[in-house]
Amino acid sequence: MTNQTSTIPVRIKRVRGGCNLLPHYMTHHAAGMDLYADLAADVELRPGERLLVTTGIAIALPVGYEAQVRPRSGLALRHGITLVNSPGTIDADYRGEIGVIVINHGVDPFTIRSGDRIAQLVVAPVCRAQLVEVDDLDETGRGDGGFGHTGR
Repeated sequence: MTNQTSTIPVRIKRVRGGCNLLPHYMTHHAAGMDLYADLAADVELRPGERLLVTTGIAIALPVGYEAQVRPRSGLALRHGITLVNSPGTIDADYRGEIGVIVINHGVDPFTIRSGDRIAQLVVAPVCRAQLVEVDDLDETGRGDGGFGHTGR
């Protein structure tokens, strides 16, 4: 068994002259890099509100990879801050600024400042499906049992 982690080059560009902190891994074995808010001014997010938080960066992923934007567990636990579309997907052909759609599920207003760690960025390989239309699907023990089908 090996504990090797593979790496791939990902080009990154600062899109304006604001905070522009570059994402980075906070620990040696972290799967996600922290993404930072890059805002012109502090923003107060009231309970139930959502907001597109800019990061001031754009990336160029190699073909065959995606980047997933995920919530930070500490923000979720302490403040009820999470992402509306989690995980958000950045495709290999997207070259625009990375934005993070944040929502406040907490009971108190939450202030986001430029330079705050607002989300995580995970780079992952992509497998594309080739759909094959058929008249019937093979049977399984679960069948078409959906949400709550086990009764628990």
